[in-house]
Amino acid sequence: MKMTLAELLAPMAPETFFAEYHDRQPLHLRGDPAKFASVLSWRQINRLLDMTHIWTSHSLRLVLDGVPVPAEQYCVRAITRDAGAPGLQPDARRVQDWVRRGASVVMNDVDSLTPGLAAVSEALESAGLGKAQANVYISWQSHKAFPAHYDTHEVWALQVEGEKTWNIWEGRAEWPIPHPMFRNESQEQHERAKGALRATVVMKPGDLLYLPRGWYHDALAEAPASVHVAFGVHAPLGIDFVNLLFERLLQDAEFRKPLPRQDGSAAAKFALTSRAAQLGGRLAELCRDPKVTAALEQMVREFRFHRGGNDLLATRGLAPPAAAAGGDMPAAGGGEEGTTFRVVANGARPVRRGAEFVLKAPQGGPALPLSAAEAEATGWILARPDVTAGELRAAHPAVDAAGLRARLRAAGVLVAVPAA
Repeated sequence: MKMTLAELLAPMAPETFFAEYHDRQPLHLRGDPAKFASVLSWRQINRLLDMTHIWTSHSLRLVLDGVPVPAEQYCVRAITRDAGAPGLQPDARRVQDWVRRGASVVMNDVDSLTPGLAAVSEALESAGLGKAQANVYISWQSHKAFPAHYDTHEVWALQVEGEKTWNIWEGRAEWPIPHPMFRNESQEQHERAKGALRATVVMKPGDLLYLPRGWYHDALAEAPASVHVAFGVHAPLGIDFVNLLFERLLQDAEFRKPLPRQDGSAAAKFALTSRAAQLGGRLAELCRDPKVTAALEQMVREFRFHRGGNDLLATRGLAPPAAAAGGDMPAAGGGEEGTTFRVVANGARPVRRGAEFVLKAPQGGPALPLSAAEAEATGWILARPDVTAGELRAAHPAVDAAGLRARLRAAGVLVAVPAA
């Protein structure tokens, strides 16, 4: 699965975004429900959560009405994948118990765990925006996970399920970084600094919200369930340039020499300030050094994570397995039968008109003629968030499953989802 920044921002052109919004002001873009249908789904969320041993109390967090749930209350002691060391691992029964109470689920560092998540990360990084890291936020109606706050990175929020209302405040912290001087601010400080309400945004499936680094916001689920993916984009900073310079300073003997000893005399103080000026001048020279500027350019250009790229069969010069027949996107281990189709036309329904059946589109589109068996199968499909080809075939064997799927996809009701 591939995605570009232009596709992510559509219908807005990237040139408009960089000229008017990037690092300047928030942006809310409405999108069709199908726009991010392939990024993440409930089926993929459950599949990821069922990969029990990849999660810890740090990568999977629970938050109830703004208060983090202590790890000991939803995790158990277990042997982790890291050298067999003991640690805290989320327990499905305990997690579900907290979810019943309304706790939000936060899945951290998921930017490479599905093809869709990796595609969005790639789109952001390929545009030179910085390193993209993604968290999934699953919340329930009227339960707020976090109070007003800012992030120390840009936020690109994609709504994939349900609805969520965001409050965007006028306040903005001045380019904060993940350091205790920012992270240790109290909620009282945040409430004073957030300022007046700038806008209230209702995010629906397919919508995108961009927030510059440091912009104050909070959110509350309005639908029974809401899922959004927040991609945190970390741009290269001036501090990263200082770190790059440090590697060069190690090779410069002037910076390895001891500073003048201080005995309280004016001469000693003068020697120290003179030495500081000398080193400052040397730093200025280094900043203009073509080798340093070339290294800086390379650092900024390559400031991204590297994901994927594995193809063990090709490495050995072997041909890949034959693709599944049938025209649908193949799923790992399942071929056509395992392909998942996401329902994106909420509100569509089969209706009877005299002796005939049609699919009534929610937005006044052309009605799709259906047989009685197809109408029954379509109603069964629309009652689910998604369905696999195999599930449809098993539930309605008398229906031409491939033909019905193709027609529903052409009508914008179904979208094929890559396997997690």
